[in-house]
Amino acid sequence: MTIENYQVLQTGTAKPIKMWTKGVPVEDDAKAQLQNIAQLPFIYKHVAVMPDVHLGKGSTIGSVIPTLGAIIPAAVGVDIGCGMIAARTSLTANDLPDNLHAWRTAIEKAVPHGRTIKGRDKGSWENTPNNVDAAWAELLPKFEILVAKHPRLKNTNNHKHLGTLGTGNHFIEVCLDESNAVWFMLHSGSRGVGNAIGSHFIELAKKDMQRFYINLPDKDLAYFPEGTDHFIDYVRAVSWAQDYARNNRALMMRNVVAAIREIMPKPFVADVEAVNCHHNYVTTEHHFGQNVLVTRKGAVAAWPGQMGIIPGSMGAKSFIVRGKGEAQAFCSCSHGAGRTMSRTEAKRRFTVNDQIQATQGVECRKDAEVIDEIPMAYKDIDAVMNAQADLVEIVHTLKQVVCVKG
Repeated sequence: MTIENYQVLQTGTAKPIKMWTKGVPVEDDAKAQLQNIAQLPFIYKHVAVMPDVHLGKGSTIGSVIPTLGAIIPAAVGVDIGCGMIAARTSLTANDLPDNLHAWRTAIEKAVPHGRTIKGRDKGSWENTPNNVDAAWAELLPKFEILVAKHPRLKNTNNHKHLGTLGTGNHFIEVCLDESNAVWFMLHSGSRGVGNAIGSHFIELAKKDMQRFYINLPDKDLAYFPEGTDHFIDYVRAVSWAQDYARNNRALMMRNVVAAIREIMPKPFVADVEAVNCHHNYVTTEHHFGQNVLVTRKGAVAAWPGQMGIIPGSMGAKSFIVRGKGEAQAFCSCSHGAGRTMSRTEAKRRFTVNDQIQATQGVECRKDAEVIDEIPMAYKDIDAVMNAQADLVEIVHTLKQVVCVKG
């Protein structure tokens, strides 16, 4: 059954699943996972599914889950507050050097990235800079309140991860838009401390389900009922992690701009049309006459006129968008292209040479460690954008010329 620009999937007494996925493949496992979510008794109205939807842990990535009276920690995930920031500069393509390797090197030096399992972690600060210390000082009081009730969160990567990128699909890019203006854009979240908070509360929710003999279609859909101590603690913790993530992105952006200013002879401004948005988070919103909790797991808020960022893969276009406020989508849009295969499958299927070919014209790493991020592991970003034409309008189209991966 097709209504307007979305398709409706519904099974038995479960809530409807409204999918903006026309022309975009959706794996059967993801559909099954969505049906598990839709069975939960506290889902409000329906589940909204974005065109970048794919299988996740507990709940699908690329979904908008509105709830009344309960919250699902695994639906938010462990990269709490993960999202994007972008800033248009006053530079143009003509200002760029012929060889951008120095730009990539400068960014890599300015922002810790990647991960080292043994020894000092190259993805964290050895000595935190002053601007990181200042930002951490503002975050610290609420963190100490959280740690007082949940001591295991104290010895986590928190202060030394603030202002750092991470691994996987996190990235920093220099891009050109349709008028050849230079943009800086990056993708990251709440780093080690956010992961620890997410993992801790997911386990607490699972234990609560066992304690109250609540059976679920998937144990990762364990939830906290509103009003319980764990619900209250989690809302506070997730709010703090989201603040951490937003600060993390802002710090990295300032450090990237400063690094390029050091090697760029021409002065420039880099705060024009800045956008900083989450795409893994939970918040209270008003929809269809009711205040509800809205969890966006791999989805971006797209209220009328609200600016957002939808990145493609490391060899594809990205988009700065303006929300249209589509009520049926709970005023949301996709958070990217969405994977079509696992990281393991991408590494099995593709070679370094494939990666080199797919990222021609982009100054970036082209080695075996980043094959899992090869563009072919992602959906066609143009098809994804076409499927959500009623959710957002495209304001700027960006194409990367530098990409730094963790």
